Amino acid sequence: MPIQMQYMRQLTAFQRDLLYIIASINEPYGRGVKRRIEEYYEEGVSTGKVYQNLNKLVDYGYIEKSEIDGRTKSYTLTSKAFDSIENRHTWQTERVGQVLG
Repeated sequence: MPIQMQYMRQLTAFQRDLLYIIASINEPYGRGVKRRIEEYYEEGVSTGKVYQNLNKLVDYGYIEKSEIDGRTKSYTLTSKAFDSIENRHTWQTERVGQVLG
């Protein structure tokens, strides 16, 4: 198993979803990420939950946080995140192939 998959397994589904959201938007700042994750989950997601998990992703080395202005933070994926997403996609595709035969 690639080492990146081992890293991706440490993440919750919510954290993986945040990575996909960040990858999919042009300007991934905190409120924008929160708005997109709420669209996906179709329910309210607390601001605290979003920022707590974004900070964990920074700590794990999946995203980098930078400041746009005094209050607004921007989030970008690291190479570790891109590699992990690619490996996860491959793994999922293989599983689906096994199920569908």
